[in-house]
Amino acid sequence: GDRSLLKAFLQDILSPGEYKELGVRWQIVKQLAAGKSQRDIAKNLHTAVATVTRGSRELADEEGGFQQVLKKVSKKK
Repeated sequence: GDRSLLKAFLQDILSPGEYKELGVRWQIVKQLAAGKSQRDIAKNLHTAVATVTRGSRELADEEGGFQQVLKKVSKKK
C-alpha cells in the first residue's frame, strides 16, 4: 500500500543515518506536542537542544506539516 511505498521511497532517497534521524525528529515533535521541555527531550533522545528547538519552531506553524500530521494521528486514536 501507500505506507510500504513511502517507506521504500524514503529508504532509497535517504542515507541510513538520515532515515534514522527522521524517527528522532518525529519523536521530538511528539514529545513537544505532549508538553515536555526541550531540555528533557534532548536528554531523552540524546540529541542537541538546538535540534529540539528547530522542531519547536516548525511545530509552531499551525498550518505546517508537523501540525497536520499530528492532527491526523490524534484523530485515529
